[in-house]
Amino acid sequence: MTRIVRPYGDTTGDGMVQLSFTLPVPHDKRAEGAALQLASKMGIDAAMLVHAKPIGEAHTFFVVYGAATHLINLDEVKVVERDYPLLNPKEVNEAVKEKLGRKLCVVGACIGTDAHTVGIDAILNIKGVAGEKGLEYYRELRVVNLGAQVAVPDLVNRAVDEEADAVLVSQVVTQKDAHLHNTREMSAAFREALPPGRRPLLVVGGPRFDENSAAELGVDRIFSRGTTPSDVASYLVHRIVTAAPSEEPA
Repeated sequence: MTRIVRPYGDTTGDGMVQLSFTLPVPHDKRAEGAALQLASKMGIDAAMLVHAKPIGEAHTFFVVYGAATHLINLDEVKVVERDYPLLNPKEVNEAVKEKLGRKLCVVGACIGTDAHTVGIDAILNIKGVAGEKGLEYYRELRVVNLGAQVAVPDLVNRAVDEEADAVLVSQVVTQKDAHLHNTREMSAAFREALPPGRRPLLVVGGPRFDENSAAELGVDRIFSRGTTPSDVASYLVHRIVTAAPSEEPA
């Protein structure tokens, strides 16, 4: 059975949505009219202007409220589901020790001009995020956090020197699709520097990435909002450790 849904605000299926945006126009009656016209063209019926505030002299921030005319078929929604078991730190450590026979090396960084380390630190630093400790807490993981504004050639060289199993890159700056350009540059640099068998797993994350675009960007996995250290650690075990042959005793 086809599952069709529509947003609602007061009653189920009334289609009511609230939308905010900025227009590059001074705040006046014409600007407010332009905001309502834009909402109408976006498929919002009988839009109401509920908030308008000047941003400097030449921009205005708006909030509009109205009924969306569009319907969503849930069967046509495509998302990236977690296709591996979620492990706790003890299970991750045991899997790495038993199957890999050495510490798993993770190199992380913010590349290009991105100086926002909150994302990469949340995953790597021992303090972690959302009540979970970061990858530095996992005794069988060796974490090298290069910090912010790391040039792609420097990241590649350090990953090679460390014999990294995985490279984690966080991108928060998205103006003019900088996160996409930087990711493509990074994946191309690793393809040029290393043959497929020696290339580390490439993982990127950030609030503006589409998780479905990993293949297009040349990386192995994309993590978006809400990702926790256990999500990443479990993925690394799934891709690197589970597939690795067990170490035979000497």
